[in-house]
Amino acid sequence: MQQTVVKAVYGTSNCFRVKIGIQQGSALSSLLFVIVMEALSREFRVTLPWELLYAEDLAVIAETEDDLIKTLTEWKDNTENRGMRVNMNKTKVKISGEWQKVMQKA
Repeated sequence: MQQTVVKAVYGTSNCFRVKIGIQQGSALSSLLFVIVMEALSREFRVTLPWELLYAEDLAVIAETEDDLIKTLTEWKDNTENRGMRVNMNKTKVKISGEWQKVMQKA
């Protein structure tokens, strides 16, 4: 059994045992993830509509490829510095607008 504490604005709770975790796929699991990501990302996110969190996904809108790479790298570094892992292999890029026409010609 694992022991843990809860850190809050007013201090840290007494140590207590965690007997049951939340199973993957549980509705509560997604809710807790969103709550944690909202709190973690407040310090470094820009603003809507350029960065949008939805469940466990992040949509980033950028004007250029360099801006996109910079923003994704900042998200990855900031979340990993706070103890989370980002799987860049699952990252997908959608190009639209004028850039889409340029990329199709290439």
